[in-house]
Amino acid sequence: MALHLFHLLLFLLLSPLSYVSSVGINYGTLGNNLPSPKKVAQLLQSTLIDKVKIYDTNPDILEAFSNTGVDLIVAVENYHVANISKDAAAADDWFATRVQPFIPATSIVAVCVGNEYLTSDDNLDPDALVQAMQNLHAVLLKRGLDRKIKVTTPHSMAVLASSFPPSASTFATKLIPTMSSIVGFLADTGAPFMVNAYPYFAYRDNPSTVDLEYALLGNSTGVHDPKGYIYHNMLDAQIDAVRSAIDAIGFGNLSMKTTVSESGWPSKGDPEDTAAIPNNAKTYNTRLIERAQSNKGTPMKPKDNIEIFVFALFNENKKPGGASERNFGIFNGDGSKVYEVDLSCEFCSNGDAFEKMSTSGQVRGPSVWCVAKPHADEKVLQSVLDFCCGPGGVDCREVYESGKCFEPDKLHAHASYAMNAYYQMHGRNYWNCDFKGTGLVTFSDPSYGTCRYRQQ
Repeated sequence: MALHLFHLLLFLLLSPLSYVSSVGINYGTLGNNLPSPKKVAQLLQSTLIDKVKIYDTNPDILEAFSNTGVDLIVAVENYHVANISKDAAAADDWFATRVQPFIPATSIVAVCVGNEYLTSDDNLDPDALVQAMQNLHAVLLKRGLDRKIKVTTPHSMAVLASSFPPSASTFATKLIPTMSSIVGFLADTGAPFMVNAYPYFAYRDNPSTVDLEYALLGNSTGVHDPKGYIYHNMLDAQIDAVRSAIDAIGFGNLSMKTTVSESGWPSKGDPEDTAAIPNNAKTYNTRLIERAQSNKGTPMKPKDNIEIFVFALFNENKKPGGASERNFGIFNGDGSKVYEVDLSCEFCSNGDAFEKMSTSGQVRGPSVWCVAKPHADEKVLQSVLDFCCGPGGVDCREVYESGKCFEPDKLHAHASYAMNAYYQMHGRNYWNCDFKGTGLVTFSDPSYGTCRYRQQ
């Protein structure tokens, strides 16, 4: 009986289930002063970011993020969509040359077909977008990767005829046939509906009618929808506007996640962009990250948590458009922060990783460790700690009060030590560092002070 209970507990703790929200970020590369992809990957391993969305299939980036524990979302560029839409063979060739060589070492979880494809250029064929998505999914299905890698496409808010009030929102009339096909595809394949939502642009274009604090995700008074919903920030209202539009074309009863694929605030703009200042950018992105980690829904669907990708990782000095377009980054090209936003993750990697990498240029060795993800649910971590230090057979004396790893006296730190010890004991197989989705494999030694993390 005891052996049966041990195996049951082991299965529950090591099964790949997740109950926590992740924080994603967009990594654009339209700059001539950006660090190498390897340094970027090392930088992000020292932060709470665990999902990265890029705008192509840059092989240097895909290689750099191998074995990092960071999930990657890649993209088919808008100009390439038509070619992939031609037939399944073209889609298969794209996948075989652009993506397949990097998996499974690089954790690629989605392919975005285009970016704001339906609203960026009137000359682009909407039918090509739908067909390209279907062709790529067929490729994944044939290769047995359709559960791991989802196919979707990010939309701008311009696909809506109007976004207020949220409960009355609909898609633009000319796009309804295409949106119906896309939403049906997403529902059938279990992929998320992606929307790029920017309260900044709504405020910039209507400063006399949009409250700044409401756009900055901090209005306590609230904006009332005719159906009784109360919105305390514009982002939630934008998300629910998309949901209403989906409902209006007959898909409201289907289970489909909504993902904010881009959202951010610029720290600098043209002279007339008076709201594009560092303090507003800091306020917005701090609240946005807190929103991403909150596991909260929206007034319309309070139980459906929203995945969010912050825009953007870097300022991109070669990006076309106004000055604000080049200044959405949290980081400058040299790795310094444009403004202070807490992205710290004390135990997921070495602290101050970017500064160390930018000066030493060191390449990580063959050693590998297992630690707790920065956003891991504490209830799950406690059960992991109890398991590792009990039935799991880990010697946890170092995290007891007199041990070298007791300080800091935090559950996350103690769980990381125990998880790594279990991982090393059992051969460093990837499934030995899952722990219900709370474990992260890292090539950066998490040891500190006199606390040494075991390695093979």
